[in-house]
Amino acid sequence: MHKLTVIGLGAAELSQLQMGVYKKLKSAQKIYVRTMDHPVINELQEEGIVFESFDAVYEKHGTFQPVYEEITARLVEVAQIEPVMYAVPGHPLVAEQTVQLLIEAEKEGKIDLKIEGGQSFLDPIFGALKIDPIDGFQLVDGTSFSIHDINMRGHLLIAQVYDAFSASEVKLSLMEKYRDDYPVTIVTAAGSSLESLTTVPLYELDQSMAINNLTTIYVPPVENDLDALRDWTTFRRIIATLRGPNGCPWDQKQTHESLKKYLLEEAHEFLAAIDAEDDFGMVEELGDVLLQVFLHAQIGEDNGYFNLEEVLASVSEKMIRRHPHVFGDVAVEDADEVIANWDAIKKQEKGETENAGSLLKGEYRATSSLQTSFNYQKKAASVGFDWPNEDGAWEKFLEEWNEFKEEVTKGDSSTRLDEFGDVLFTLVNIARFYKISPDEAMIHANEKFARRFSFVEQKVKESGQSFSSFTLNQLDAFWNEAKVLEKKEN
Repeated sequence: MHKLTVIGLGAAELSQLQMGVYKKLKSAQKIYVRTMDHPVINELQEEGIVFESFDAVYEKHGTFQPVYEEITARLVEVAQIEPVMYAVPGHPLVAEQTVQLLIEAEKEGKIDLKIEGGQSFLDPIFGALKIDPIDGFQLVDGTSFSIHDINMRGHLLIAQVYDAFSASEVKLSLMEKYRDDYPVTIVTAAGSSLESLTTVPLYELDQSMAINNLTTIYVPPVENDLDALRDWTTFRRIIATLRGPNGCPWDQKQTHESLKKYLLEEAHEFLAAIDAEDDFGMVEELGDVLLQVFLHAQIGEDNGYFNLEEVLASVSEKMIRRHPHVFGDVAVEDADEVIANWDAIKKQEKGETENAGSLLKGEYRATSSLQTSFNYQKKAASVGFDWPNEDGAWEKFLEEWNEFKEEVTKGDSSTRLDEFGDVLFTLVNIARFYKISPDEAMIHANEKFARRFSFVEQKVKESGQSFSSFTLNQLDAFWNEAKVLEKKEN
């Protein structure tokens, strides 16, 4: 195994190349380079230095990762035969994926790697833009960065933007968070005699002719919350401001208890938007649900009990812990097995045993008797107290229905109430077998009734008469008309 030396060509022309790097390049018999597209290489060729590039590898692949992997594999292969010098733009350890792959190869014992110096493009970039990196900055790869990891309140530098196509991909990603006309600066050949800075609105980023192998895109920090409405930090700051000393009197006085009803209302409105297949409505209503979550987190922080980070940590840990088939080495065959694992892990987390108290503990829901019934029956079914299939549930429903009808004829109101409760309980059990949420079904039924009855009211109003002027059959005809219209709309 021979030594594989990686050396940096710097960010500009030969005149700015470090003397030590220059001497090492001059002493090499042959130098491998990722690309010939660098001003130093052109000048060194004139001095008789021989370079072998991997430019042809780029033409073989549609994405960059396999290019980097093939270059790395070739270098490792050559290093088994002879010493290798590999030169890359800038500094080897700044925005150079092939070097990172070579470091992995060294860890695996495939090569003896040495990394030499070289000026990175960051120093001349900071100088050209006249920014202080201590304020906070991010350097990301334009071919693979995720917009979800971007800090909009820091300096953002995007490297590996080679041409109009890669610039277009970067533009589309940035437009997921930044406004379309947000100013971005195209920095080319920073620190060299060819240095140029061009500031354009974001939507014009891929229309610039200055983009090439020496280009870096600079996105300045946002200066106000209106420029960062799609950033989580902005929303958190809005809620904190509303709850703060100079905020809104209504928000300031809210408590966990006072907000309970609003969380239920917003959740139901979101469910209604789902039923209506209203995407815009879902965006709005889900935002209202999110508002409730952030308000409760802010109240927790204001009271010194918990904050949003603790909420996130709790649910993140839970999701990882309860999905060992995704984040671990557990194998599952289907969704039913996933649910079984989930319940087993949940039981283990809570330290539940057969003697630790009732299985139904914690399943009561004060806001919904239907949901409580569903929870009780689901919990009982988890230990085998259940019908083998839906047939048993149907038979039990018919039995309870007949008992209720018998009590109706007897006229005993207390027993009648009890028997009707049994009927509802069996209906919830049937819903469970068919994987229907009884609470959601009831919400849907109520909404449907309100919608159709509103149509009946409208018809009565249009007639100029009162409800008492219509027979039940006439009102029922209006109801049926509403049903027909709904079917046509669907």
